[in-house]
Amino acid sequence: MEQSKTRPSATEVNPDSFGQCPLPITEHATVQLSHGSGGKMMSQLIDQLFLWAFDNENLKQLDDQAVLTMNDGRLAFSTDSFVIDPIFFPGGDIGELAVNGTVNDVAMCGARPLYLSAGFIIEEGFPLQDLKRIVVSMSTAATQAGVAVVTGDTKVVNKGKGDKVFINTAGIGVIEHDHNISSHNLQPGDLLLVNGSIADHGMAVLSRREGLAFEIPIESDTAALNGLISEILNAGQGSVHAMRDPTRGGLASTLNEFAANSEVGIRIRESKLPLKPAVAGACEVLGLDPLHVANEGKLVVAVARDRAQAVLETMRAHPLGKDAALIGEVIAEEAGRVSMQTRIGAWRIVDMLVGEQLPRIC
Repeated sequence: MEQSKTRPSATEVNPDSFGQCPLPITEHATVQLSHGSGGKMMSQLIDQLFLWAFDNENLKQLDDQAVLTMNDGRLAFSTDSFVIDPIFFPGGDIGELAVNGTVNDVAMCGARPLYLSAGFIIEEGFPLQDLKRIVVSMSTAATQAGVAVVTGDTKVVNKGKGDKVFINTAGIGVIEHDHNISSHNLQPGDLLLVNGSIADHGMAVLSRREGLAFEIPIESDTAALNGLISEILNAGQGSVHAMRDPTRGGLASTLNEFAANSEVGIRIRESKLPLKPAVAGACEVLGLDPLHVANEGKLVVAVARDRAQAVLETMRAHPLGKDAALIGEVIAEEAGRVSMQTRIGAWRIVDMLVGEQLPRIC
């Protein structure tokens, strides 16, 4: 990250200028929905405000989690907030999503998630039966993922000052290997694998929100991936260089972050992307690019070429990876660029999302 080299350290920040960014975040004077899209505007907001204000080496990594060294060991720590609308959707709900999302963020560096916190912001008048349903869903998801919710917080806001319920979860896990698994660690020659069909979650949420009915129902892919990741690491034998779950901003944003952080080029092939026919049809009807649609039970793995086949076979043998596919490769040329060969053989640039396709998606 070249920009981070020129930012002042925390000790150099003038308190009187706090909140006055050294560069304009956007042309807007107020926060826009696009600032939370997982795309370019969100990246700009993080880089030019939050990184500038909280400047430190751990934060600069911009991975799904911070990797912290403590007592000669390493911990992974992550936090996430969930504001999804609707809170109940085909294949899941906000509670299950909150647990799975943070478990996955902790696990993407190869950590074993152990403990979660849960913070609730609840709107006055929210039905207690719905709250119970959410909490039971969280409990079930935590048990299935092998983690414990060990602390939390509850706040209630006046009716009309919130939207039903928002949940924040933070997670801690232990790293029991010596490998560097990070978006900064992709190597030319690496192959890129994804564990299954993309865009399921975003289209499931949108279909419920808009009251759309498709011939084949679309369900969210929300799932805790730590079990699958453990098997991937065993099969990779130290050759797994990066992992990330493509949530907000979809697969396109994840691949662009990989390319930028590792200063490499990435090439993928449209014909290799796993995409369910119903999801592809829904995206086409609604004019959405599935590469930009959120996922909640998928991960992208960059692995050395000589271990890629073993990792792919391992993924396909797992219930959460039976539709895994090899979608592309990492190259030394075209640093920072992601390109895709279309089904007709032409190549096009795959950029990060600029605006907000689907607000309140996670």
